[in-house]
Amino acid sequence: MNDRPTTTAAEPAAAAAVAVPEAVASPALGGPERPGGRRAALAPVALVVAGGLSVQFGAAIAVLLMPRAGALGVVTLRLAAAALVLLVVCRPKLRGHSRADWGTVIAFGIAMGGMNTLFYQAADRIPLGAAVTLEVLGPLALSVIASRRLVNVVWAALALGGVVLLSGGGFDRLDPVGAAFALGAGAMWAAYIVFSARTGRRFPQADGLALAMVVAALLSLPLGIMDAGSKLLVPTTLGLGAAVALLSSVLPYTLELIALRRLPAPTFAILMSLEPAIAAMAGFLILHQALSVTDALAIALVIGASMGAVRSQVRGVAKR
Repeated sequence: MNDRPTTTAAEPAAAAAVAVPEAVASPALGGPERPGGRRAALAPVALVVAGGLSVQFGAAIAVLLMPRAGALGVVTLRLAAAALVLLVVCRPKLRGHSRADWGTVIAFGIAMGGMNTLFYQAADRIPLGAAVTLEVLGPLALSVIASRRLVNVVWAALALGGVVLLSGGGFDRLDPVGAAFALGAGAMWAAYIVFSARTGRRFPQADGLALAMVVAALLSLPLGIMDAGSKLLVPTTLGLGAAVALLSSVLPYTLELIALRRLPAPTFAILMSLEPAIAAMAGFLILHQALSVTDALAIALVIGASMGAVRSQVRGVAKR
C-alpha cells in the first residue's frame, strides 16, 4: 500500500476494525483539505458507491442463476471466474512475501469465501433486501461493541427495532434458516473489512485481492461440485457465472480495495450502510421483489442506525 503510519488497536469501533491510515488529513475526520481536495475526496466515495451498485445488481443476477446451478454452485462459479480474471490481470508475485503477509491474505480469502457462501444461501431463501439488511448487522455490531460510547446503545436499539420489523415479530416469516445464514454472512463481512484493509497495506495494487480470491475459490470448489456437479460446465451457466463474477467480485472488491487506501474508516462504514437500500432496489428492478411499507421502514431504521453509530464515532475520535 504505502509507508504512512497507521494505528489499530487504540481506535474505537469502525476505525479500529478497518484500521485505515489516520495520518492522512481527511475532511470526514475534520482535517484540512488539500488543493483540489473536494474532487480528491469524492473520488474514493464514488468508487465505493459504484462498487455497491455493482455487487448488489450482480447478486440479483446470481439469484436468477441459482435454479441452474444451486446456491453453492453459483458461489463456486463466481469465485473461480473472478480468481482467473484477477490472476490474468494482476499477475501477482508469489515470492518476496513474509509469513505474516501470507497469513493475512489467507484470512482474507477465508472471510471472502465464507461471506459469499453464507450470503447466497440466505439469498436463496429470503428476499435480497432483507438478506443484506441482516448481513449489515455484522459490521454494525462490531462497531457498537468496540465503542464505549453510551449513545451507540441507542443506535443498536434502533437497528434491533428494524430487525424486529423486518421479521414481523418472528423470523419464521422470512425463513429462520435464511435469516441465520444472512447473520453469519454479516460476521464474515466484518472480517472481510478488516482483512481487506490489511491486505491492501501489505500487497501492491490488487495483488493481495487476486491471491485471496484464489484461496476463496479453492475453498468453495468442493462444495460447488457436490451441489451442482456437471451443471457447472453448461456454457450458458458458465457465461452467467462469469458475468456475476465480474459484477459481484472483480469490480466491487477492486474498487473497495482501492478506496480503502484513501478513505477514512468511518466514511467507508457509512457508505457500506447504504447496501440494504441498494439491494432492495436491485431486488425490485431485477427480481420483482416488492417491499412492503413495513419492510422499507425496517431497512431505513437499520441504515439510520449504522450511519448514526459511525457518525458518533467520528465525533469521538475528533474530540481526542
